[in-house]
Amino acid sequence: MPPVIAIVGSTATGKSDVSLAVAEALDGEIVNADSMQFYRGMDIGTAKLPVDQRRGIAHHQLDTLDVSEDASVARFQREARADIAAIHARGKRAIVVGGSGLYHRALIDRFSFPPTDPELRAALEARAESEGPGILHGELAAVDPLAAERIDARNAKRIVRALEVITLTGEQFSSVLPQHTYEIPTVQVGLDLDYATLDPRIDSRVNAMWDGGLVDEVRALVARGLREATTAQRAVGYAETLRHLDGELTAQQTRELIAQHTRRLARRQRRWFGPDPRVTWIPAPASRSDVARAAAAVVRVAGNLGS
Repeated sequence: MPPVIAIVGSTATGKSDVSLAVAEALDGEIVNADSMQFYRGMDIGTAKLPVDQRRGIAHHQLDTLDVSEDASVARFQREARADIAAIHARGKRAIVVGGSGLYHRALIDRFSFPPTDPELRAALEARAESEGPGILHGELAAVDPLAAERIDARNAKRIVRALEVITLTGEQFSSVLPQHTYEIPTVQVGLDLDYATLDPRIDSRVNAMWDGGLVDEVRALVARGLREATTAQRAVGYAETLRHLDGELTAQQTRELIAQHTRRLARRQRRWFGPDPRVTWIPAPASRSDVARAAAAVVRVAGNLGS
């Protein structure tokens, strides 16, 4: 079987458009690796490709969770690997796309899951709730600076998990993160775009999301339990809009904060994928008219490295 093609990179670099063109060129199917696109109803704020824009290409691992559910790396690994096996069995090419680095690595690399302790986790979660995740993030930084660097200080779920593993194993959480060893043969291609070009693109995307109904989308998700969700409510675009609905932020302040946090996310994504020596970086499409060029480059890299 040919290797999986993984298209990686920062948000707003054109991964979805390029993946469609690559899938058309190689008779492929797409496996989503953006953890926020797992959630049903989280469409506008995650830039999820609408069904009528998927060109009839099968997409997997979209809309698999309600907002009240927590995304699980273990579940994703199991189910997405089954998707890839089924795609290959049909004689098609599997193309993995998304900006959630941990989910990418759990899917394609050797990745085991450390032990858990429900009581310890509950105690850490209670502390995160009462003291705030920033306090726990500081504690994580003191014992495992590398893990703290990789985990957002607002991401209570991952901070708790890191401290849980450190407490149970006596080892640093960063030591159990996936190594650069493929479990599934893969060709990784990164879409690279300088920040001077990317940042205005992010601003335009945020404005388009806002004008396209983001507030109404979040309001509808509140009725389905978004405020009580552990993971979904922290997604960029949704956390800020919840504050707007609560009257904490004006519309303009909310848009600016979403753009700021999205720019920060884009830089974290680039830092995650950047050190991986297996990623071949190509210029991201400068515009939609340039997508075909970028897709051809991905196909060329896959042909050279996958032969």
